[in-house]
Amino acid sequence: MSLLEGSVGVGDMVLLEPLNEKSLLENLDKRFQHKEIYTYIGNVLISVNPYQQLPIFGPEFIDKYKEYNFYELKPHIYALANEAYQSLKDHDRDQCIIITGESGSGKTEASKLVMSYVAAVCEKEEEVNSVKEQLLQSNPVLEAFGNAKTTRNNNSSRFGKYMDIEFDFKGSPLGGVITNYLLEKSRVVKHIKGERNFHIFYQLLAGADAQLLRALRLERDGSCYSYLNREASRVGGMDDAANFIVVQNAMGIIGFSTEEIQQIFEVIAMVLKLGNVELRDEFQANGVAGSSICDEKVVKEISDLMRLQPEVLERALCSRTMETNKEKVVTALSKIQACYARDALAKNIYSRLFNWIVNRINENIKVSDSAKKKVMGVLDIYGFEILEDNSFEQFVINYCNEKLQQVFIELTLREEQEEYMKEGIPWDKIEYFDNSIICNLIEHNRQGILAMLDEECLRPGVISDSTLLAKLNQMFSKHNYYESRVTQNAQHQHDPSLGLSCFRIQHYAGKVTYNVDGFLDKNNDLLFRDLSQALWSSKHPLLWTLFPEGDPKQASLKRPPTAGTQFKNSIVTLMKNLYSKNPNYIRCIKPNERQQQGLFSSELVGTQARYLGLLENIRVRRAGYAFRQVYGAFLDRYKMLSRSTWPRWHGQAREGVEKLLEELRLGSGELAFGRTKIFIRSPKTLFYLEEKRRIRIHQIVTLVQKMYRGWRCRTNYQLMRKSQILISAWFRGNVQKKHYGKIRASTLMIQAFVRGWKIRKEYRKYFRSGAALQLSNFIYRRMVQKFLMGLRNNLPSKITDHSWPPPPYKIFTQANQELKKIFHYCRCKKFWDQLSPQKKEALKEKLCASELFKDKKASYPQSVPVPFRSDYVMLREKPKLQKLQREADEPVLMAETVNKVNRASGKMTPRILLLTKGHVILADSKGSKVKAVIGLENVAKVSVSSLQNGLFGLHLAEISSVGSKGDLLLVSEHVIELLTKLYQATLDKMERQLPITVTEEFTVKFKEDNMTVKVIQSQKKEGNKVSCKKKGSNHLEVSAQ
Repeated sequence: MSLLEGSVGVGDMVLLEPLNEKSLLENLDKRFQHKEIYTYIGNVLISVNPYQQLPIFGPEFIDKYKEYNFYELKPHIYALANEAYQSLKDHDRDQCIIITGESGSGKTEASKLVMSYVAAVCEKEEEVNSVKEQLLQSNPVLEAFGNAKTTRNNNSSRFGKYMDIEFDFKGSPLGGVITNYLLEKSRVVKHIKGERNFHIFYQLLAGADAQLLRALRLERDGSCYSYLNREASRVGGMDDAANFIVVQNAMGIIGFSTEEIQQIFEVIAMVLKLGNVELRDEFQANGVAGSSICDEKVVKEISDLMRLQPEVLERALCSRTMETNKEKVVTALSKIQACYARDALAKNIYSRLFNWIVNRINENIKVSDSAKKKVMGVLDIYGFEILEDNSFEQFVINYCNEKLQQVFIELTLREEQEEYMKEGIPWDKIEYFDNSIICNLIEHNRQGILAMLDEECLRPGVISDSTLLAKLNQMFSKHNYYESRVTQNAQHQHDPSLGLSCFRIQHYAGKVTYNVDGFLDKNNDLLFRDLSQALWSSKHPLLWTLFPEGDPKQASLKRPPTAGTQFKNSIVTLMKNLYSKNPNYIRCIKPNERQQQGLFSSELVGTQARYLGLLENIRVRRAGYAFRQVYGAFLDRYKMLSRSTWPRWHGQAREGVEKLLEELRLGSGELAFGRTKIFIRSPKTLFYLEEKRRIRIHQIVTLVQKMYRGWRCRTNYQLMRKSQILISAWFRGNVQKKHYGKIRASTLMIQAFVRGWKIRKEYRKYFRSGAALQLSNFIYRRMVQKFLMGLRNNLPSKITDHSWPPPPYKIFTQANQELKKIFHYCRCKKFWDQLSPQKKEALKEKLCASELFKDKKASYPQSVPVPFRSDYVMLREKPKLQKLQREADEPVLMAETVNKVNRASGKMTPRILLLTKGHVILADSKGSKVKAVIGLENVAKVSVSSLQNGLFGLHLAEISSVGSKGDLLLVSEHVIELLTKLYQATLDKMERQLPITVTEEFTVKFKEDNMTVKVIQSQKKEGNKVSCKKKGSNHLEVSAQ
């Protein structure tokens, strides 16, 4: 379906009539209510977050969109991804996909859809699939460690990510590089009500098994940890336990070793437990305020995870070493300072771990080949944020979004107009808001807010957030986009919403009020050297590598760059990277603040549409041309559409394009000829050219195929003709050679017969003397040879095959039987040598069972093919039964559930029977209480029925000391295996054979009384069910199959 056919509303808002904000919002609302979440503005994609899963994604839609051009189907993110990928593959132009929008507008999901599309349309080679899988699996890992629930978004990216995917000349991914920007590490130690810490903390507690939690010294209950928000531990629609398994598998696919994954979880556990370190005030002997640890057990657990002495960690948390060129001074930290040091340590550990994970992923997905590569960049970075309390993090996030807006302005609005002017195309200039003045307010090298923030951090003397605000007020008192309480008072204005410790910036997205409290600390981002040195001395394989500055040999008194400077430099690098590539834009819009499906807030969307400049973008697109290309490239692509320009044009490229389009008779209003480029106004015209080119290429390819097939057929005919002549010549020669060979062979045969006749005639009297003996010996040898060769060719191939070929002559009957025995013994010996010790032992048990029960017990044939399992109660998985095993203090030969027959009533009670090398142990069915312990030396004999049932009597030589009241009458479902193992255990320990009597009537002794047990065959077919009925005081009748 094309862009214009069956569309809800207007699919490309360049065609929107009338053009105003109201019609724009109504069009977006109408499409949103019909689940059409994607809309175009030329080649810019507008994506409205539906807050639900829609059936418009997956392999079916990927296959659909990869076959069509950008405007030929309904608007979709797959269409934009395909356009970028095909441009990279066919035109060799590096691409970048810039995804922007507010927090909660769906940027992260959009980036994952783009990557999944590119991965799906690439080649399916094994090596390529491995690279694609690693690139895709980096998403769940980075989301777990870098995303968190906020009040606006359940899966908000709390860091910026830019991924460069590198391709070879065929368009197959070779690898990539991930760059991360400003992780919101303050979230580790503090987040507002209704929000969560990073996902990985909750995933680890919910998804780790008990053994892993025990190794990490963690409790599954998240309320045990101060750094986790107890009120928002669960998120609707998010399964932390399942996501933990996904993250573990993804890390394995990317290339993390099992040891590295374990070490990462250990570092996460350290951060969690650091929040539980409580500090208290403690005054030193000189009266100076200090601090100490309240609960040293927590410090001990953290130190064990860090593989560090507890004293070293405690000293680093509660004191600080001031070092100059001449001396070192150790000062105690107050409780407030120690808490700051603790939180700074937790934030730095997590932040550095996150950077290490990103670098480790890059090591696995980087491209080692230095050859020229094509690059597609995908930018997924935090959206514009306006919170109730905006701090340093929101300031730098919004600065980043200002720079991205600047890229959009320069590359889609400014360059659009400037290109038309440069090419000499008639153009009505459109006014638009240029946010360069806001960017300069923040990033100017000397007079920007970031520069002044760094200057205040480095200035000697008493500094505070208040002095910073005073300096900003003085510098920007007359700036149109900066205001504070001081600047308002100077202009005789009053705004009660602007606090005394706040300043406000008029961003492109609206006014944002920032609270300066904490700006200096967050910009300094200091970690005391004592903590760095302590962690560097750790024996933990991963932790010590995160703090290289702790190495005394590399100690430096130079102050590290501030957080603001680092972020500014990374943004400069990102901008250079984006400017070097062809941009593709996805503008994400949040329809409502409640994250509710089907709800469209026109006021909220209108605000986003205004600061995204959607109306200005539409005006530029409507006034301009949808497609433009330099004359040379255009002529190379479409020259086959005209006889004048095909196969080559010898004049100027512009003249060739004019001649080409003149012959195609396109409307003059659809074309404009610039100084270096041809401009086409309507996408329909471009589709027309592409369709004509497709048909013409099909015709050219058909012609080439026809010529190639003709050449191939001619070449094949000539080759076949030469081959036929050669074969005919060789055939005629071979026929003559065969004829000559026959004549020669006949001649030699006649000569041989003549010579033989002459010799036999002359020596006939000598020939007959020894002929009989020679003939008989020859014939006998031939008979023996025939017998042995026939036997060799007909030997049985399987060890279970007992067939044997009969002798061809009766004289070989005895020899044949002896050879059969030798072959059987040899084959058995070879089979026995190949068996493992366990299988040999199993066969010995089966042999013993055969000697005891073959032709005696009806259930024996059924037990032959069934291997002996020994454990029928899952002994290793039940702690209570393992306790029985430990009490036995001997290896358990067999464990199963049996039924003990009560001597008084004939009723059966389930018992757990453990057979060890020295005892028979009976316990209750739950395994919590031992009922009887019988030494094998006390077992006199065993009586067992010959029927199918598992009834047997255990006759004791004397009454056991533990709970036994005489002989035992038991019923077992595995009686053959049980009695076989009991027989072998008695033989091994007592060096005597245990008498086992197979009979239908036997006597058992209960204390002083004897009871006769008689087994009769039941007429009812109830399987192996046994029923006991007492006949008188001393008789028990057992009915069974």
